[in-house]
Amino acid sequence: MISALRMDISARVFKVFRRHLTVYRRSWKVSLSFNFFEPLLYLAALGYGLGVYVQAIEGLTYIQFIAPALIASSAMFSSAYECTYGTYIRMEFQKTFQAMVATPVSMDEVSLGEILWGSYKSFLYGSVILFVILVLGLVASPWALLVPVVLLVSGLLFAAMSMIWIGLIPNIDSFNYYFSLVITPLFLFSGVFFPLSGLPAIVQSLAWASPLFHVVNLTRGLVLGDVGVHLVWDFLWLVVVAAVLIPIAIHLMRRLVIR
Repeated sequence: MISALRMDISARVFKVFRRHLTVYRRSWKVSLSFNFFEPLLYLAALGYGLGVYVQAIEGLTYIQFIAPALIASSAMFSSAYECTYGTYIRMEFQKTFQAMVATPVSMDEVSLGEILWGSYKSFLYGSVILFVILVLGLVASPWALLVPVVLLVSGLLFAAMSMIWIGLIPNIDSFNYYFSLVITPLFLFSGVFFPLSGLPAIVQSLAWASPLFHVVNLTRGLVLGDVGVHLVWDFLWLVVVAAVLIPIAIHLMRRLVIR
């Protein structure tokens, strides 16, 4: 098993990333606008709409509470979509993977390039939302400058999770189950819209296993200036889990493409 998880990686992985960036430049306006407006709708409808009827949460107005968390959720969705549907289309329909492995680029480098690209999309879309809430006056601390670092690391984790799903269930129809049974529960029960302190103890315990829970803690803490050792543990959790999942994702993708 250990030998199976060894990776054939070199600097060529950045050529894979550059290829995706070159293609993205042709459609970035449409892609960015979609991922830009959806969180804004949540912010407007829940923050300015529902928020009028919600009492203060932990000393914060409702829009102050959810705005930093929407950075985290936007980053999760962008990485998850890119490394499920985007990766599958490149692999199965466009045959991009097969074309790249016909060159000196290895399948491991292709897979890691995909994960880096998913991390970049997480960074990009999350940073856009960060800029929006900054303009709206919802950023209370210069610690928010560290949010992009969190987005990059969490993007690696969500990208690896998504590609593991492809490696285990290589069927585009199965992505509906991934988003319904994995991503949506994370979105709803990771502290994005309400504190988890009011939920049963078992749910609070299970939240520790949610990557988004830790990303929400980090983005909310950094944006609001609530920093401390607890954020260091959240960040280390993301780093460790990403380091564990990335080799697994690469191994599964290698096994899927090179049969």
